[in-house]
Amino acid sequence: MANNSTLKMKMLVLWQILRQESDAERPLSTAEICRKLGEQGIRCERKSVATDVALLNRQGFAVETRKVGRERVYYVEDRQFSVPELKIMIDALQAATFVTEKKTAELVEKIAALGGSRRSEILRSSIVHFNTRKHTNEAIYYSVNELEQAVLAKRQASFLYFDLNENHDRIYRKDRQRYVVDPAALVFLNDNYYLMCWSRELGKIVSYRVDRMEGVTMLKTPACRQARLPEKQIAAFTKQTFSMFGGETETVILHFANELMGTVYDKFGEDLRIKRVDEDSCSARVTVQVSPTFWGWVFQFQGKLRVTEPAELIEKYNALLAGACE
Repeated sequence: MANNSTLKMKMLVLWQILRQESDAERPLSTAEICRKLGEQGIRCERKSVATDVALLNRQGFAVETRKVGRERVYYVEDRQFSVPELKIMIDALQAATFVTEKKTAELVEKIAALGGSRRSEILRSSIVHFNTRKHTNEAIYYSVNELEQAVLAKRQASFLYFDLNENHDRIYRKDRQRYVVDPAALVFLNDNYYLMCWSRELGKIVSYRVDRMEGVTMLKTPACRQARLPEKQIAAFTKQTFSMFGGETETVILHFANELMGTVYDKFGEDLRIKRVDEDSCSARVTVQVSPTFWGWVFQFQGKLRVTEPAELIEKYNALLAGACE
């Protein structure tokens, strides 16, 4: 029995070594396999490696072999994800603003490990760190899970909802009373997760930012039928997007009303330094790409958000307005 257990352990460790540390470009020789097994406290004779690999293959574990000169080498080629596929997933994760810096680092390690030790090193060495403005609410992962469970179970959900002030403090809406809603779907839009839900209080479909939620809880109360939205309605909701690309990069001063605090944080990141101007407004120095799309974004707030510096940029804006009214 002891010998059988030892053999099973040897087979398991051998497969893990081949799976994690070999591929077609970097196969392992018999000597390397013996050394790596020894490092794990498992004795291995050179002549037994070919027999052990053959046993793995008979059990359905695909180990490739070929000769390099006079020496036989072994490797595992079949993997769930290729390096380019893993690279795409890592880049997408790096660019996602709703994933915090801490969680991004953890998930990058997990994704890289899917490629095995050697490919993991390749992936880590080629990571490009995006200049992405990450959110800071670590509870978003728990919140997403709880809300997804509520959607699937067709139950109500409850949470606190907050905004951020100029000092990054949480200011809770409804005097810190809990929201109770009927979840319809979680949608990813403009780099954020939103909960689409039916509000019995308002009598309509509304949406809430998941990273602005705290203390999310699934309730036992069944969700109402109005929360069961068709896919077309959910898809239409996700089309609401805007961007500011295509212009010259400039540093500008924005002066905005308190009610637009969340909008400014959403666009420029929660690490943005905001100054209090008076009781009703604040200002911030931001770097933007000045384009018609940017001016359209400014104009939509109907004077509640204004560019106050630099002066030459204000002149250009006034010229644009004059041209639009001629």
